[in-house]
Amino acid sequence: MTKKERYSFIIQYFQQHAPNAETELIYDNPYQLLVAVILSAQCTDKRINQTTPAIFSRYPSPKELAEATYDDLFELIKSVSYPGNKTRHLLGMGRMLQDKFGGNIPLTVEELMQLPGVGRKTANVITSVVDNQPNMAVDTHVFRVAARIGLTTNAKTPLAAEKQLVKHTPTDLIYVSHHWLILHGRYICQARKPKCDICGLKVACKYYQHLIKNQ
Repeated sequence: MTKKERYSFIIQYFQQHAPNAETELIYDNPYQLLVAVILSAQCTDKRINQTTPAIFSRYPSPKELAEATYDDLFELIKSVSYPGNKTRHLLGMGRMLQDKFGGNIPLTVEELMQLPGVGRKTANVITSVVDNQPNMAVDTHVFRVAARIGLTTNAKTPLAAEKQLVKHTPTDLIYVSHHWLILHGRYICQARKPKCDICGLKVACKYYQHLIKNQ
């Protein structure tokens, strides 16, 4: 199977079986999504969804977040991974949103990456989820699944994987393809024990083809 055929098969599969795939983070507006995504680094969405309601209640906009104290905010997020760093990132993010962006969430990758705690992956998530921009967020799930299936080849970094995925994915589907891959990695193509027996992508998967060839 050629790379073009592999992409075509996988895209058609997900269009049929997960046409409305979306983030599992719970949010009501771009500000809440930005907070949730920053907190979600190396942490489960389930944990973040348990944590954010108290944050959103106490700090409903960048203005309130910018005025928060370290101790008060830390107390609300101490159950997530790296709470100290994330507290500092959120405080800095809130202040910059107020001072530089008038309390609004910018919707370009370049502007978002100026915010504390926001790297390329987070910026891609925000722009693709909020605005359906053709940006590919590559987290650990996407990086692993894309390589395992054979969508990427010899991609050593998330940016390299992103460039390959964007190159071979139709522009109008890039914003949703991140969700296809991350959810597939979370529930089917898991890191230690991929559930190949129930996977609908077996026909196109390089990893699975290698497995059966070596049995």
